[in-house]
Amino acid sequence: MNTNKQDRKLRSDLKDAILASGLKDGDTISFHHAFRNGDLLINDVMATIAAMGFKNLTLASSSLTDCHAPLVEHIKAGVISKIYTSGLRGHLADEISNGLMQNPVEIHSHGGRVHLIQSGELNIDVAFLGAPITDKFGNANAISGNARCGSLGYAKVDANYAKHTIILAEKLVPYPNSPASIAQDCVDSVVLVNQLGDPSKIGGGATRMTTNPRELLIAKKAADVIEHSGYFYDGFSLQTGSGGASLAVTRFLAPKMIKNNITAAFGLGGITATMVDLHQQGLIKKLLDVQSFDATAADSLARNENHIEISANQYANPTSKGAAVDQLDVVILSALEVDTEFNVNVITGSDGVIRGASGGHCDAAVGAKLTIVVAPLVRGRIPTLVPKVLNLVTRGDSIDVLVTDHGIAVNPARQDIQQQLQQNGIELMTIEALQQRAQLITGVPSAIQYTDKVVANVRYRDGSVIDRIYQVAH
Repeated sequence: MNTNKQDRKLRSDLKDAILASGLKDGDTISFHHAFRNGDLLINDVMATIAAMGFKNLTLASSSLTDCHAPLVEHIKAGVISKIYTSGLRGHLADEISNGLMQNPVEIHSHGGRVHLIQSGELNIDVAFLGAPITDKFGNANAISGNARCGSLGYAKVDANYAKHTIILAEKLVPYPNSPASIAQDCVDSVVLVNQLGDPSKIGGGATRMTTNPRELLIAKKAADVIEHSGYFYDGFSLQTGSGGASLAVTRFLAPKMIKNNITAAFGLGGITATMVDLHQQGLIKKLLDVQSFDATAADSLARNENHIEISANQYANPTSKGAAVDQLDVVILSALEVDTEFNVNVITGSDGVIRGASGGHCDAAVGAKLTIVVAPLVRGRIPTLVPKVLNLVTRGDSIDVLVTDHGIAVNPARQDIQQQLQQNGIELMTIEALQQRAQLITGVPSAIQYTDKVVANVRYRDGSVIDRIYQVAH
């Protein structure tokens, strides 16, 4: 009797766990994206769900990427009829951009996703949460095991709000497993699987460490802006977004911090090896980690008491009782496009096709005292700085400085920053002059032709629809 009670959450296999969840047609299922492009879990679970005959499901993954191309067939077969996600890439993004789905995808920010869950729009019926290590009662973490991915910041929210939470793990350890990123009182079922993901593919892509000379030049300029902005002081705080130039800024900040005897109170967001390195040097006192971007970050989280795992709610939800982005001094963000109103597009490419993610972009931009966007002026023969972005993700009133390889522009609303930089010898241009320079290099691109079909709604962090992405006409 007692043995059965103690083992009551253990399921024989994934199918058994799905049956125990009570999943039915029309329900909403959720996943997290801590394994990034190494994720195997979503495809494996969806293949089992499809084989079991379920239809008309809403897929609510915190993000989707290149490796999720098999979802296309589940959409075509009617297994998935709606998607909530912060991003789309690869074949899946191409197909959706070309009108694959009847219902528009809902693109949200990381903080905005938590808001949608808490507000009741996004009701998760069954959460499938991958964690390499768990005990039989569901105390789970991702700081050890073969598929260690570090912080489970996005999974924490799903575990708290889903009607039924399934932990999928590679290894069962004795009760009680500690530390528990996901705690036993949030878990309904536990099932062992062969492999959750390939941790070697967590890094790379948008989280790579760049060696590109142009990106390094932009990063160096951005570090100079930070140094002379008035926000570079002992105890300042920092976040770097995804993208080579953004992540590289910390390399150039380190010697400036040492020279000026400055340490940062905390680093925030997706944590990288570079952030960990600064932490180990004593230059950043604490790391607040919602998602570990590489094995170095995951290992640091496992051993270091000042490397702290936080949930997406604690990170960026605008309606939480306390989002860490509101304590940020400086954030460095990337962009696919910026326009002369400082509006930023990080979701669609110059061809109008979805190829990115909203992520925490608008969350951190609004929260920080100094928001810097780094981007090349042109990519190939395509301008990055344009008169009007194709799709709006982050509003220009939350962007303070644009740093490109051809020059730096400050938002006119931030005269304080402009004066500070000019007094310290930083050469500035107007954003209009930079845009004209981009146009001289590339010419005026042909306008994209769209159909009247909406393929995605871009949701701001408060849940409002800030823009719509239309199908590109062929």
